[in-house]
Amino acid sequence: MRITINSQNFILHQSGAAFWEEKKILLISDVHLGKVAHFRKHGIGIPKDAIFENFTRLNNVLALFRPEIIIFLGDLFHSKINNEWDFFVEWTKQHQQKIILVEGNHDIISKQYYADLNIEIYSELVIDRFLLTHHPTEEEGLFNFCGHIHPGIQLRGLGRQFLSLSCFFQKTNQLIFPAFGEFTGNSYLVPTENDKAYAITKEGIIEVTIN
Repeated sequence: MRITINSQNFILHQSGAAFWEEKKILLISDVHLGKVAHFRKHGIGIPKDAIFENFTRLNNVLALFRPEIIIFLGDLFHSKINNEWDFFVEWTKQHQQKIILVEGNHDIISKQYYADLNIEIYSELVIDRFLLTHHPTEEEGLFNFCGHIHPGIQLRGLGRQFLSLSCFFQKTNQLIFPAFGEFTGNSYLVPTENDKAYAITKEGIIEVTIN
């Protein structure tokens, strides 16, 4: 789904990524690499192949949009270094795009590891009239792209039926990105009349109308 913000065009993708057409920038939040290995280390029965799901999703969205820059809006890696870091290192060697990380609360790995991969790190980043952060932030005159919350929405049907979906959640001056990574969970938000929710389905993105 294509949306326009501040005269700029963004394509929302069902992976949870968004492509900024004019800048050729791919925006992604909350990948949480290393989480599967972390869970497995602590005895949680997640299949080992799940480790590669995030990399497959990344490759697919890169092949689709062919961005020049990739910006991760925080929580790229879940916690301390584990064997998934080695997979990430190999993944970066396969792609030529400039990579930027806007730090999140889970990004506790030494900055030197990222520097060794030529990945730039910022606490926040301003591009034109857009403020890129991990935590939702309000700053006058800027539109905020952020993550952290892992937004979702529950669609209710007849009786007690409901469907829970991840979503992009847009407020007046803010777009909260869904978590890109597997096994991240959601926080379910309730839109008001001034909000928009772009729900992610297997078929694509749907805008949820607030009645």
